[in-house]
Amino acid sequence: MTNLEYLRQCLNLAKKGRGWVNPNPMVGAVIVKNGQVIGKGYHKKLGFPHAEIEALESCKSNPKGAALYVNLEPCVHFGKTPPCVEAVIKAGINKVVCCTLDPNPKVSGKGISVLKQAGIKVRVGELEKEARQLNEPFFTFHRKKRPYIAIKFAASLDGKLATETGDSKWITNEQSRAYARKLRGQYQAVLVGIKTVLADDPHLGTKILGLKDPLRIILDSKLRIPPQAKVLRDKQVLIVTTSLANQQKLRQLRELGFDVIIVGEKIKISNLLNILYQKEIISVMVEGGRSVLNSFIKANVVDKAYAFHAPIIIGRAKTIKQAPRLSNLSYKKFNSNSLTIGYFPK
Repeated sequence: MTNLEYLRQCLNLAKKGRGWVNPNPMVGAVIVKNGQVIGKGYHKKLGFPHAEIEALESCKSNPKGAALYVNLEPCVHFGKTPPCVEAVIKAGINKVVCCTLDPNPKVSGKGISVLKQAGIKVRVGELEKEARQLNEPFFTFHRKKRPYIAIKFAASLDGKLATETGDSKWITNEQSRAYARKLRGQYQAVLVGIKTVLADDPHLGTKILGLKDPLRIILDSKLRIPPQAKVLRDKQVLIVTTSLANQQKLRQLRELGFDVIIVGEKIKISNLLNILYQKEIISVMVEGGRSVLNSFIKANVVDKAYAFHAPIIIGRAKTIKQAPRLSNLSYKKFNSNSLTIGYFPK
């Protein structure tokens, strides 16, 4: 097998940690000796051993003289676990092939330097694009000093996210909603405004066995959130409010153990992102409503969009059930543009 094939194995292994390793990156490692894979592993969960350690501990034979393949530069600093470079050197690995340097300034280039000083051959750069794409939030967090921001919304064909009365259940079908719940498991946090909580009482979890529920961030300038809201089902919540907050509700929520942050007279996206950066939240999926989505777009901090469009025309309908859904659908693509053709119900 070639270097590329071993590195692809690393990338596939790394994906198994998706959603569980935040704020760490997803990393996979493969150890090869005499043309045979003798060990492999991946970073399974925050606080658990890193991929290199997992791979070394899984070795079927002595790794001395073997090559280590990994999708990210081995760490050289103490975090929740000891530095990986020390274990790699101690094991007698004589070659390290990694896709890309670590963007974390505590590591970037330093891990490679220590390995070289120990006499280990190092090769960096193959499948670099794929490796960076896999850990887009991690790279954005360290390079832009803010979380990676994705927005997700479901819209009708006439561009509406809800009816005039605020009804939005359900614009999309169950398959689309299931996929959206799965997306939540890829992000460290999901974020909505208080209007969405009051209108929809969303769960904001994955509801999928084996997928981790993200942290739920609620923007609530006056603390109108009901104590019985589904998002408050456990303490995995961050409520962001202002000096306009209901003081009685503030005391109540804090006494119940919820993390409530006051950010001044108004919630500014730049201030919010700085707070999230300090809390080491590397990725956020913003789910709405419209004003919250627009505030992130206007702040020019959105990195990715998940736009679901359903064949429904909301128009002036008071409820989603009243809005006509098109049938006998067909679609045409015009490069990056698309056309939906359908028939109104009779």
